[in-house]
Amino acid sequence: MKKIEIRRNPDEKTLESTGVFQWPVWTKEVSEFPWTYDAAETCYFIEGEVTVTPEDGEPVSVGKGDLVTFPQGMSCTWKIHKNVKKRYRFE
Repeated sequence: MKKIEIRRNPDEKTLESTGVFQWPVWTKEVSEFPWTYDAAETCYFIEGEVTVTPEDGEPVSVGKGDLVTFPQGMSCTWKIHKNVKKRYRFE
């Protein structure tokens, strides 16, 4: 299975070229929940801190300033440590 791809603090040019600033915004309070990706998702974290633990995988920490791609078909658990605000796009 594909892994979670993380780009830490990408520059403004990278964000503009991917169209991040036109993507919808999703927010979520501190919580924990299971999630399965029916499609690949790329998201840019505006605020927050999260630990994402894939089934049969190692936990990954992501948060403010990270551009992250979650692979299609991945099942995981999201544990939000600080309220999240992110822009996202399903592919």
